[in-house]
Amino acid sequence: MDRLSPILVPDIGDLDEVDVVEVLVATGDTVAKDDSLITLESDKATMDVPSPQTGVVRDVKVKAGDAVQEGDLILTLEVDEETTEETPEVAKTPEAPAKPPPAPDVTVVEKRSVSKEAEPSGAARVEPSPAVAAPPHSVTASAAADFSNIYASPAIRRLARGLGVDLRQVRGSGRKRRVLAEDVQAWVKKTLQQPSSSGVFALPELPPVDFSRFGEIERQPLSRVQKISGPNLQRSWLHAPHVTQHDEADITDLEAFRQAHKERAKSEGFSLTPLAFIMKAVVAALREFPRLNSSLDKDGDAVVLKNYYHLGIAVDTEDGLIVPVFRDVDKKGVFELARELGEVSKQARARRLRPDQLRGGSFTISSLGGIGGTFFTPIINVPEVAILGVSRSQRRPVWIDGEFVPRLVLPLSLSYDHRVVDGAMAVRFTTYLSQVLTDIRRLVL
Repeated sequence: MDRLSPILVPDIGDLDEVDVVEVLVATGDTVAKDDSLITLESDKATMDVPSPQTGVVRDVKVKAGDAVQEGDLILTLEVDEETTEETPEVAKTPEAPAKPPPAPDVTVVEKRSVSKEAEPSGAARVEPSPAVAAPPHSVTASAAADFSNIYASPAIRRLARGLGVDLRQVRGSGRKRRVLAEDVQAWVKKTLQQPSSSGVFALPELPPVDFSRFGEIERQPLSRVQKISGPNLQRSWLHAPHVTQHDEADITDLEAFRQAHKERAKSEGFSLTPLAFIMKAVVAALREFPRLNSSLDKDGDAVVLKNYYHLGIAVDTEDGLIVPVFRDVDKKGVFELARELGEVSKQARARRLRPDQLRGGSFTISSLGGIGGTFFTPIINVPEVAILGVSRSQRRPVWIDGEFVPRLVLPLSLSYDHRVVDGAMAVRFTTYLSQVLTDIRRLVL
C-alpha cells in the first residue's frame, strides 16, 4: 500500500536559515534511500539532504534560491509501506501488485543513463528485467534537461564562474554525474587545445536587464559604423593581449616650426596640423623598431614584417570612428600629408570613402588632441600589433639647466600586442618617438 511521506529540512545546527542552492530531483523521479534531494549552503559549508527511504517524488515545495529553516517541507515522497525496508530491486519486482508496472519509467531511465556516444543502436528499446533497479542517478527525460548537466556543488560553481565556464557544457564524472573540479579543469584544457573558429574563449552571455524598472529610459539605435566597429573592437581586444605604455614628448620646437609655416599651408588650401608631423615621426620610429610594423601569421608561429608604411588614422565622424589608411607615408612630405589628411577627413565625414581606403594599414594612430584628455588605452586594430594614442598637448614647467622652463608636452599612449612586442621594446619605441618629436631635425637624418 502506498503512502505519502513528508521530507523535511533536517537539523541545521544553530543557523536560523540556509539557502537552497540546487534542487536535484523533480516530480515523478524515482529515488533510492540516501540519494541526494537538494543542496543547502550556509556561510561556512554546503550539505546535501538525502532521501530517508526509497520512493517516487511528489510535490516539490522548494526551488533554488529559497531560504529554508529546520522543519520546512522539502517535498513529499510516495513510498510503498509493504516494501519500505526493502532494497530498490525488491521494491520494483512484479510481486508488488498494488503498484503500477514501472516498465515505462525504467525505459526512460535507460535512455537517460546511457550517453549517445556509448549507446548501441536500439539499446533504448531494450527493457531490463523487472529485478534490475533504476540507477541511483536516473531521472525522467523532462527533469534531466533542468538539472542533470549542472549537478555541482557551490564551490565548483564558483570555480566555473571564475574561469568563465558554462557548466551546462561540462560532463560530470562524479556520482550521479556530479561535476567535479577535475571535470571543469579538463573542459578548460580541451577547449584551449581545440579553440573555436573565433580563436577565443566563449564568453558567458550577460543576463538581460529591464532598465525601465528603475526609471524612464530612451532607446537610441547604434549607427551602422558602430554596429560594424563594435564586434571588430571586441574581437581585437580578445585576440591580442593588450599592454599600454605611456610617455611624453616635448614638442615646443615642433610647434614653433608648425606655427611658422601654417599660413603658407592655409594659402594653399589646407591646414598644417601636428598630426602630419606625428605621422612622419612614427614612420621614423617604425624603421628603427620594425616589429611594431608587423603582424602575426595565421598560425601564430611567425611574425610578418612589412616593408611598407601604411598608417591608419582614426577620424571622428557623427556615426563613430572611421579609420582610413594613408599609404606610403614614408614617401610623402609633411605638407603633402597635411593636405591628404584634410581631404580624406572630409570624405570620411561625408561617407564617401572607398572600401580600398579602409584596408591595408600596418600601424594606426588615434589622435584625441583636438578634443582633450591626457592618457588613454587605445585598442589595437588587429591584425596590426600596435596603435599610438595621442592626447592634447599641455604647457608645463620642465626643469632644464637648473631652472623651470615652460614647455609644450604631448602625451603619448602606445598599446601593443604582448605576443609580438615586449615591454622593453615598447618603451624604447616611445622613447625614440619622443626624441624625434622633440627634435624634428631627426626627420631629415
